[in-house]
Amino acid sequence: MTSSFWLHPALVLIAGALLLPFIPKKVKTIYLVIVPLLVLIRVIVLQFAGPGVFGILHTFGLDLVFGRVDKLSMIFAIIMGIMALLGTVYSLHVQENGHHIASWIYVAGSLGVIFAGDFVSLFLFWELMAFSSVFLIWQRRSKRSEGAGYRYLLVHIAGGLSLLAGILLRWKATGSLTFDHLDVLHPDLATYLIAAGFLLNAAVPPLHAWLPDAYAEASVAGSVFLCAFTTKTAVYALIRGVAGMELLLPLGVVMAIYGVVFAVLENDSRKLLAYHIISQVGYMVAAVGLGTELAVNGACAHAFAHILYKGLLFMGTGAVLHMTGESRFSALGGLYRKMPLAFLFTLIGGLSISAFPLFSGFVSKSIIVAASFEDHRVWAGMLLLLASAGTFLHTGLKVPYFIWFGKDRSSDEVKQRAKDAPWNMNLAMAITAVLCIAIGIFPGALYRLLPFAVEYHPYTGYHILETLQILLFTALGFFICLKMLEPHATISIDLDWFYRKGGRIFLWLAEKPAQWIDTAVNGAYRTLGFKSVLGAARAANTFDAAVIDSAVDGTAESVRSIGGAVRRLQPGHIQSGLLALALLLGAFLLILAFVIIR
Repeated sequence: MTSSFWLHPALVLIAGALLLPFIPKKVKTIYLVIVPLLVLIRVIVLQFAGPGVFGILHTFGLDLVFGRVDKLSMIFAIIMGIMALLGTVYSLHVQENGHHIASWIYVAGSLGVIFAGDFVSLFLFWELMAFSSVFLIWQRRSKRSEGAGYRYLLVHIAGGLSLLAGILLRWKATGSLTFDHLDVLHPDLATYLIAAGFLLNAAVPPLHAWLPDAYAEASVAGSVFLCAFTTKTAVYALIRGVAGMELLLPLGVVMAIYGVVFAVLENDSRKLLAYHIISQVGYMVAAVGLGTELAVNGACAHAFAHILYKGLLFMGTGAVLHMTGESRFSALGGLYRKMPLAFLFTLIGGLSISAFPLFSGFVSKSIIVAASFEDHRVWAGMLLLLASAGTFLHTGLKVPYFIWFGKDRSSDEVKQRAKDAPWNMNLAMAITAVLCIAIGIFPGALYRLLPFAVEYHPYTGYHILETLQILLFTALGFFICLKMLEPHATISIDLDWFYRKGGRIFLWLAEKPAQWIDTAVNGAYRTLGFKSVLGAARAANTFDAAVIDSAVDGTAESVRSIGGAVRRLQPGHIQSGLLALALLLGAFLLILAFVIIR
């Protein structure tokens, strides 16, 4: 199959985002729906066209492949196209163009990674994804979201640098930039650096704290996009690049347990869901570590299902936050009469993530558990089943119970504001809920999209009985321990403590040395009037103006447009933070290039 580069789904979104400010308000809603719909149609056309490549660009002696179509890329592209449309419908009430522009460019970056056939195009879209997604956090317009967005950006730049270093080392060693499966049996430094870049985006502990920190502080509509794309794009990259890397199996199992444990401590509903992203992605990472055809199929199927049910859960809790201004369990309760639709849709999402029979999670998560036992990794399969019980305890039971039932802890203001969400929110939730149920009832439609033809039948008597036993005993435990699980207005401390402290140290290291040098040189020039040192002072002043000031001012110019936009979005210290990031990033890249290329 060959096709035009200009019909790349990512370019459709980027073009749509650039044109959005010029669209009249009267037709803006229609335009917002048409653009992601065209992207989904384009993805479906690629699916029917069959395997092949498109968008090959010859430049600087390199062959860049922007479009590689095969079964692995298409299953991720299809669900991301679906979620782009559903997320946009959910956010139709948002008036600011900035949200829609950032979300579309973010999705474009994700689709660009999915279709990338070489490491250069992958890296470009990888960074586009990181820098555009931070605006979905800042769109919340609060002091907490400002800090969370800065830390998010800091961590993802570090991950991007690890990925870039691995790409450069691989290019030097092999002369190839093709993005394909790496040698995981005899991994070198380049392979580990590339895998580390992918794993950071997958939120593998201890590199995970950015996720609950940022997703809980993002805007209501922004969190729906964030929960769907970054981690699943990383899962795709892990499957494509390092499937079968033994280290990933224990890391994935740790993720599955870790996310569940920290969800126990959470009082904020959206932060609880963020921890369960870590847990659910852990299943996928473990499957990538197994590397068998059944396991890879399980990772793909679970990523597909997860994007839908996790998006639905963030939509439901986001609707509560949008209407009441609250997301804390300790400030909610008894909303089932005032927000029945949000309750119904959130319950469907909770049953799906809990792998309840007839819901999407049941037909996807079980593939990974079965693959663990089939590969004689009994310990992994047992721990993943344990994590599944914890998922039902908190997402399937705790979230709906303490928001819509339980003791009414809401203030008078919350009671007055509580009512069903706008029509577009309910429509997006309804469609997503139908898809979660449809996949659970008709899993064959999903299985036909999987990269490998592996026979798997989820609805066996043993599997249904085993799942129902786990869920019923978990429900019994929940109601027995209900008083112990009562929400309290507490703040849990995770490894994000290091990110918060590290961010301040980072700014200090990036800004202070340059200021000290600048102050010292200026002081010498102004105070030392001796003729014997006058020439040296002039030379120092020349160095000051030509090197230090030009470096800082030049870098400031390069980020001024971004800084200006961010300043309008969030007043504060973000502009100096971006300057510091740009300075350190530039210095690192120069050193890295010198060390490798020489």
